Amino acid sequence: MRMVDEVVVGEGLEHGLDFKEHFLRIKPHILVVTEDDKYGDIKRELCTQVGAKYVVLPKDLDYTPISTTQILANIRAPSRCPLRVDFGGGWLDVPKLARPGAYIVNCAVSPLVSLGGAGSKEWPYHIGGGLGGSAAHALLSGKDSVQSELDLGVGWQDPAVIKETGLCVWHSGPKPTLDFKSSGQFLQGKMALLWTGRPHVTYEKTDVTRDYELVEKAGRLARQAALPGQESLQGLAEAVQVSYQMQRLEGMAELHSYGELAKKYCGGGWGGYAVYIFGSTEGRD
Repeated sequence: MRMVDEVVVGEGLEHGLDFKEHFLRIKPHILVVTEDDKYGDIKRELCTQVGAKYVVLPKDLDYTPISTTQILANIRAPSRCPLRVDFGGGWLDVPKLARPGAYIVNCAVSPLVSLGGAGSKEWPYHIGGGLGGSAAHALLSGKDSVQSELDLGVGWQDPAVIKETGLCVWHSGPKPTLDFKSSGQFLQGKMALLWTGRPHVTYEKTDVTRDYELVEKAGRLARQAALPGQESLQGLAEAVQVSYQMQRLEGMAELHSYGELAKKYCGGGWGGYAVYIFGSTEGRD
């Protein structure tokens, strides 16, 4: 910067005056400190030796302070990320609902989203859609997206798969532990999202009574259908239908049919998006 003539590192051992050697050499006109400075007396004495003016500034900030940790997090945050759809085992990623030996199966989807800059936000989805938007927003903002979701009282599956990408199978538990992942290539061109016309809020449905045996069964079937080298579109459709069966028993409205193999509400359901799986790209389109 043009206004900086020299940068020095204080190496002295005198408390509060580790810069003394450089100060006496440079002989600056002003020494500026903040009002909470603990070494005012000795610094004033130092200023008299070179004829410098001792200036005290208030420590009032006209901006929101940010920690070094948050600055680093912002630097490391991605500029874009996917959202996700879930196939089976949802709710078993909520720590208090976790079941040993159970699985959660989901996959990342495009188009990607971005918070952008200067008004260039890219978010081609409805808010409250059950696609993990809050986790994506936390991740793009440089926050701990897993902890952010857990703090809301919901599960970790959204940030986990958004960061991992691909088709993922997770162990049910208090924190995300990946069982295995694949590209999910067998699903390309076979899925569609339908906006149901109303948003939902997942944490409001966490404690709703539901059939967790069916939830666990859907996760188990989805895992079997996603095994690398044994991928089965029909098997995954069966898992999705079990998830939808649970959702209907929970009280969710029936979804319209369009010749699909299977369908279900995304995330916690009760609105938002629904995912449809078709036997072919032609059948979907």
